[in-house]
Amino acid sequence: MAFSLPPRGIEVVLLSLVIGAAIYDIRFRRIPNWLTLAGVILGLALNAWLVSDGQPLPGLLFSLKGLALGFGFYFFLYAIHAMGAGDVKLMAAVGAMVGWQDWFGIFLLTAILGGITGMLLVLARKRLKHTFFNMAFILSEMKSGRSAHLGREELDVKSNKGLRQPHGAIIALGTILFVGLAAYYTQA
Repeated sequence: MAFSLPPRGIEVVLLSLVIGAAIYDIRFRRIPNWLTLAGVILGLALNAWLVSDGQPLPGLLFSLKGLALGFGFYFFLYAIHAMGAGDVKLMAAVGAMVGWQDWFGIFLLTAILGGITGMLLVLARKRLKHTFFNMAFILSEMKSGRSAHLGREELDVKSNKGLRQPHGAIIALGTILFVGLAAYYTQA
């Protein structure tokens, strides 16, 4: 995975976006549309202006590819009730800011951090056995072509019966870690 640092203006807006989304997600269990829409618009505009040296089309295309990948991948997770709509829009905004290659790096770090924090949550709530049962159930339902949330309500991201963590905060941690690693490796 290559780490590339976004231009300074985009980096500041990106970090502000994910930190704001994390705060909202932790406090209110949602990410507001105005925040994610502003992130998408700023990502498109800043890339068209900062990346392209007077030619807005290459920067705009760069941004649209990141937007499409972030939205498309997370929309699939939303469709199977594994992710909330705010998380989809937040990752689309992140993609619009950093492009598809850096979005993929952020996604990988977010997935790793989400797995670690999810496992810590499972252990803290003493639900390891129940979680392994749910994982087996999910795999069984996938094999049969069914969505697992239909058979067990607690597997729906919107259900209060399951273990829930604010994924916007995990996205923020993954993004901040990515930017930190990119800063470190571009200086080395």
